[in-house]
Amino acid sequence: MIELVQFAWSSFCIVQRRILEFSGASFKIINIPSSDRSLVWKLTKERYYGVPIIRDGKNVLFETDDNSQVIAKYLDSKLGLGLFPAELEGVQSILWRFIESDIEGATFRLNDIYCKEFVPKNEQLNFIRHKERKFGRGCIDQWHAHQTDWLLRLEDSLLPFEEMLAHQNFLLGDRPRFVDFNLWGMLGNFLFSGHYQLPKSRPQIRQWHRRMASLKSEKTRA
Repeated sequence: MIELVQFAWSSFCIVQRRILEFSGASFKIINIPSSDRSLVWKLTKERYYGVPIIRDGKNVLFETDDNSQVIAKYLDSKLGLGLFPAELEGVQSILWRFIESDIEGATFRLNDIYCKEFVPKNEQLNFIRHKERKFGRGCIDQWHAHQTDWLLRLEDSLLPFEEMLAHQNFLLGDRPRFVDFNLWGMLGNFLFSGHYQLPKSRPQIRQWHRRMASLKSEKTRA
């Protein structure tokens, strides 16, 4: 059985979790503390400490750089989901880089503002320490102070996707591709705390998000 090692609010974990749900395959979720990556370190033979990772029998999959999609491509190939058609390689590469920079840059900050509500108390010190080592002392308070600005930035970043969805059910046509799951994961992180809704100014995104939430692959429906 495929095992997904994750913590629940991670945008990148939500991407892979939704792909697995979509596939209909049996899988197991292994939740780890955000402050303790020892299991990941062990499973990857001390080569990686990020999440998510996938264990499928003897195979352990993890990303090789910031722009790789090792896990998603493995699941796509194994489960026959058609998420990475050759004719869309370049377009998807451009889109997921934008999604994982501009979109994710806003969503994780907006979610992290409420970290004390979903990060267990005994993990909060290490969580905040990790954020401040990367983004500077008091970063979470700063993001909270500029919450409205970050919401506007997210709304603006979603405009190209709103325009794409005005003419089709999914970002690149009449069926979901990897970038649909990628964007859905970033927005899943944004919505995780329960303090937000998708912008009312983006009705196509809202409709698409509802479609994606319950979507099952053709193989699953068959």
